[in-house]
Amino acid sequence: MSDRTTTDWDGEAYDRLAAPQEEWARRVLERMPLEGTETVLDAGCGSGRATKLVLEKLPSGRVVGIDGSPSMIEVARETFAGEPRVSLITSDLLDLTPVLLEEQAGIAAVDAVFSNATSHWIEDHRRLFERLHSVLRPGGRLVAQCGGRDNVTAWCEAILAASEREPFAEYVRGFRPWNFYGPEETEERLREVGFEAVRCWLEEMPVVVPDDPLNFISACGLAVHRDRLPEDLREPFTEAVIAQLEVPLELRYVRLNIDARQPGE
Repeated sequence: MSDRTTTDWDGEAYDRLAAPQEEWARRVLERMPLEGTETVLDAGCGSGRATKLVLEKLPSGRVVGIDGSPSMIEVARETFAGEPRVSLITSDLLDLTPVLLEEQAGIAAVDAVFSNATSHWIEDHRRLFERLHSVLRPGGRLVAQCGGRDNVTAWCEAILAASEREPFAEYVRGFRPWNFYGPEETEERLREVGFEAVRCWLEEMPVVVPDDPLNFISACGLAVHRDRLPEDLREPFTEAVIAQLEVPLELRYVRLNIDARQPGE
């Protein structure tokens, strides 16, 4: 296992506020050809909002959800209590292996990998793709989406500016946990680890947050920063970020779409 520290997001808050992420998931699923009998890995399943959408596409199949946040998995377990067609694993995606999958879900490989709004929180994309490749059956598909190059630029600048101020700077100055890559370098990494039929592209998806912007960005974008701050500085830091953004809050999301296939069959 790795010695990396994974942020434990607030699963309940994320589940309540992540409507934009759910809408993105619907669009990603439209690109995934499924007959309804497959086993699909939801890589970065979070609280399970998107996992439910995947399960709806699989009347005779099953879903394995994996996420590094115990809080997220706890909410997902409540959602899928008594559902035998859903298995949930608490693990960093960079630690995913066929052995882990078999130990936790009773299978060594899946027919497809779905991932939504997750990969940009992982620095080592080459290793991530290698891990996903390792659990795909021959001919299996990877269909994913995450933050891409130039994603929420104004938001990131506001975070970095607030991070330079006292009393926050001691904890988060210069901290950039997001990894927004472009399609060209992503395609290269996918091919390096063995994927074929690779296609990646960027797509703008602006989101206006009319209500509760403080809780939205706390749950859906600042969790990693807040995790580094003492509890009494978390709300002031969030307010310092919002103060630099226009209201109503409009976030210019740029999504990196990923389609690839495991060779074979």
